[in-house]
Amino acid sequence: MAKCDVFDLTAAKVGEVELADSVFAIEVNNQAIFDAVLRQQSSWRQGTHAVKTRAEVSGGGKKPFKQKGTGRARQGSSRATQMRGGGIAFGPVPRSHTFKLNRKVRRLALRGVLTLKAQEENVIVLDSIAMPEMKTKNFVKVLDAFKIERKVLFVVDVAEDFENAYMSSRNLGNVNMVTVEGVNVYDVMNAGKLVMTKAAAEKLGEVLSND
Repeated sequence: MAKCDVFDLTAAKVGEVELADSVFAIEVNNQAIFDAVLRQQSSWRQGTHAVKTRAEVSGGGKKPFKQKGTGRARQGSSRATQMRGGGIAFGPVPRSHTFKLNRKVRRLALRGVLTLKAQEENVIVLDSIAMPEMKTKNFVKVLDAFKIERKVLFVVDVAEDFENAYMSSRNLGNVNMVTVEGVNVYDVMNAGKLVMTKAAAEKLGEVLSND
């Protein structure tokens, strides 16, 4: 297991933690990561796009012009797909864009993006994220202490005291905070830095190693 420094909220080192190699040091499967991100983004699509078929457009009850003598091709309805204002053939209809991805593939993708963050040295482990009060400016001081300017994902354990920190970070557009159960491939990939509490890092190692 690789060792990682543990910091307090002032960016002072207070100890070390071992990160599970089976989660933070695996061989990355790019296809699994791609499929997991595509699945997540597809699930966000509303799928409400639609066009009218020839059965739904208005008009067309009468033959548009006589069969012979006009020099034009014969037509039976102004609602036909080749007519101006007619229906659309094989157009989009409301549907769900979600698709299934096996649990093992989803877990493999999540371990892969966590490994990438560790390889890029974009992982920070905190001893605790408990804050005495709900103040956004105090949370900004934490970001400044670690020199975090871009998007950052905070991962906490549900059993920890993180309510004040969560409420303090809600107004910051570049900060996202989730529990271990809510960690997903897209959020990890989308964040420049991954900040975990020591408890969350250990729990991730336990949960994702059991496959």
